[in-house]
Amino acid sequence: MADGTDKKSKTTTPKSAKSTAAAPAKAAAKKAPAKAAPSEPQTKFAQFLVAKKVDPRRIIAASRELESLRPEDRIIKLKKRLGRKAEGDAAATKETRKPRSGRPVTPRALDAAMKGGKMSGPTKTRLLHAINRILVQKKQEAVELRTLF
Repeated sequence: MADGTDKKSKTTTPKSAKSTAAAPAKAAAKKAPAKAAPSEPQTKFAQFLVAKKVDPRRIIAASRELESLRPEDRIIKLKKRLGRKAEGDAAATKETRKPRSGRPVTPRALDAAMKGGKMSGPTKTRLLHAINRILVQKKQEAVELRTLF
């Protein structure tokens, strides 16, 4: 074995034979009809955006503006932390306001909403807030969550 005398001889098939056998399968795969893009949006959310003429990029920008953390939000979080730490003596001065989440709508979440993918409740609410902000700017009525999803 060390000198290489006991190796079995391998038979190879010519490359041209392999390529001709695989060629019909590849040609059939290439000729398969491509799915036509739907002319009308499928989900309620996508239909709403088309009906109200709202640009998805504007939703992302509005959400970033609404959800970004501000100094007052950081103060609220600090007071909540300190309130939990003190528990017994300062229970009456607990913070009751809610800070912004600091998490805007992402392009991935917007894409999932347009295509009907799974989304969490808070993500749907962030989308709703952003769309309502845009509709108010357009002097239109705000909508409810059930209208969009």
